[in-house]
Amino acid sequence: MGRRTGCSGQANDCHRAVASRCHRALASRYPELRRSVDTGPQGQVQSGVSQAAKQFSKQPINRRRLVPTCRRCRLMVLANSISDDLKFIVNPIRNEEVEAINKADILIEAMGWIRRFRGKTTVIKLGGSLMSNPDAMRHTLIDIIFMETVGMRPVVVHGGGPSINKAMEAAKIVPTWIKGRRVTDAQTLAIVEQTLAYDLNKHLTDEIERFGGRAINLNFQTTNVLFGEKLLLEEPGSEPIDLGYVGQVTRVDRQTIESLTYTEQIPVIPSMCIDAEGQKYNVNADTAAMAVAEALGAEKLIFISDVNGVRRDKDDPTSVIHSMTAEEARELIRTGVISGGMIPKVEACLATLNRGVKKVHIIDGQLRHSLLLEIYTTAGVGTEILQRRNSPASRISP
Repeated sequence: MGRRTGCSGQANDCHRAVASRCHRALASRYPELRRSVDTGPQGQVQSGVSQAAKQFSKQPINRRRLVPTCRRCRLMVLANSISDDLKFIVNPIRNEEVEAINKADILIEAMGWIRRFRGKTTVIKLGGSLMSNPDAMRHTLIDIIFMETVGMRPVVVHGGGPSINKAMEAAKIVPTWIKGRRVTDAQTLAIVEQTLAYDLNKHLTDEIERFGGRAINLNFQTTNVLFGEKLLLEEPGSEPIDLGYVGQVTRVDRQTIESLTYTEQIPVIPSMCIDAEGQKYNVNADTAAMAVAEALGAEKLIFISDVNGVRRDKDDPTSVIHSMTAEEARELIRTGVISGGMIPKVEACLATLNRGVKKVHIIDGQLRHSLLLEIYTTAGVGTEILQRRNSPASRISP
């Protein structure tokens, strides 16, 4: 006989099991119905619960033919025949319940990572390309708020290249670049300061507040925390290159930043610094974030940009390397797997690891909630670089 798809024909094991479950459930609530469940030689059940239950339980059982569709329909009839009290026993799990269970499983997976990183400082560098995408920016800021809510201490350092370019275009100033750094004259510096240190910095703080977090913008008009000096690009065999008002961070006001994180606020820092004479400088956002992470002894430094990590094949997004040690990274540079513009970024990450930061991550901010997926899931979605692994499964287990 073929597999049954309807409700006609003989009953099967599921009817017997349900009759037994129903009897035990009612017996636990109504002592007068408390009877033993007797399984006969052919698997028949005498439950004594009700005529409907008996009718189902006395039907012959074919143990090899369990038909889900038949079971669903018969259980609904049985539930209605016995009592509304038993509907919670025999109703199938609804789709929304399955979805809720899946969400609970995700939280359980995240719990180990949440406990591990509670009270730890994480520096997050927001790239200008991410900030030009409002939807991606919104999800990233919500992720940062979540991190603070579950006990981490996030610190945000941001650039603002695209916004600065637009402001310079509006002022009819043509930007000049040398070795990936913006040449900054006095007029350009004024635009950078207004756009980066004030407009963008305040906008990010306001957005975090709007989404339910607590943040404070740290700039020249409020409280500055980055101090530095003029940067000259060193070129082997030639004179140092003067980039104008471009600087490098030499000191970070650690006490101010930590005081804010201890009071459950998120510091938001623009990539600019000031020297002892009061001269302001434009600073590369990557190097500014590295300086902050090193000064704070951060657990993590996370670069959020428009690439999903270090790839074995730069043209294949699926070839991302999810975890590598400093030694493995150097070998990938030597063999040419890491090439082009990724080399200085990875080398900067390695230098940061040597100065006390535990891990450096590179993730794609265009992926929704990539920050949470990288930190609070087992597999992650970007590349983590660490000094050395404690075990072969360092990424697998919190």
